Amino acid sequence: MIYTVTLNPAIDYVMHPLTLDMGFTNRSSSEEIHCGGNGINVSTLLNELGVINVAFGIVGGFTGEYLVSRLQEKGISCNFVKLDRGNTRINVKMNGIVMTIVNGMGPKIPLKKVDELLGRIDGLAPGDTLVLTGSIPKSLPEDMYNIIMKTLEGRGIRFVVDAPGSLLMESLDREPFLIKPNNHEVGRIFGTNPETPEECIPYAKELHERGAQNVIVSCGGYGSLLYDEFGNVHTVPTAKIRLVNATGAGDSMVAGFVAKTDAGEDYETALRFASACGSATAASKGIAKRSTIMRVLAAQEKIIESMKK
Repeated sequence: MIYTVTLNPAIDYVMHPLTLDMGFTNRSSSEEIHCGGNGINVSTLLNELGVINVAFGIVGGFTGEYLVSRLQEKGISCNFVKLDRGNTRINVKMNGIVMTIVNGMGPKIPLKKVDELLGRIDGLAPGDTLVLTGSIPKSLPEDMYNIIMKTLEGRGIRFVVDAPGSLLMESLDREPFLIKPNNHEVGRIFGTNPETPEECIPYAKELHERGAQNVIVSCGGYGSLLYDEFGNVHTVPTAKIRLVNATGAGDSMVAGFVAKTDAGEDYETALRFASACGSATAASKGIAKRSTIMRVLAAQEKIIESMKK
């Protein structure tokens, strides 16, 4: 079974303003509401693929109730701890000529609620996969992911970590099954500026040697790289798409890779599918639908075949 954890979920309120002038009243041409949070994005795409999963997390107030009800309407199994006070945050995204985002602070989470969440996660069994992705609320310990992994250490659980900077590096001691930084995050970690998958190979190898079993590095339009647990390098190009919204693209890659490896597919197949999932979401208003993923995958396969000639 696959489980995701979202410690800092949000309602994403997306507006499409006709103008965006500071100090003046601006009008929106349309609005959309999405259930946000990296783990929730992973669960949403897994659900779209028909992969059974459970979303863990912490929610509060009427916004939290709305988020859970929307996920359940989609058929996503939820196991969220509910706060006694505070509301799940709202992120306002103004998608004009450029995307302008104002992220809410979110509620204060007492330690007793953290303990309740850990108690629920404690029920995972050997062979289960736990996806830890997204930001840590300021009211929680900065090493929250390590706390969770330590709680489950030695039980044969596969950890997937997609987090920035120190959160990612601290997870390597737990030998996660997968980490997925992008090329810019890799650059910040190693003090360099790699752009292409080929340029990222030595850094992916270093992350692997430090503990990560599999390392995916996404490089935007340049494609993606997988340095797998056996020391093999796989690269895949990015299908040409019209960029609509990059939010959730990385989460979709994680979901696609986990879905295929959990089904027993080889790493090359899993990487190709993961790349298609990420590109499909980037070409969609929200998390990609299965039909879009399959179209992007077909286009990507054509590019791969043409490169062999």
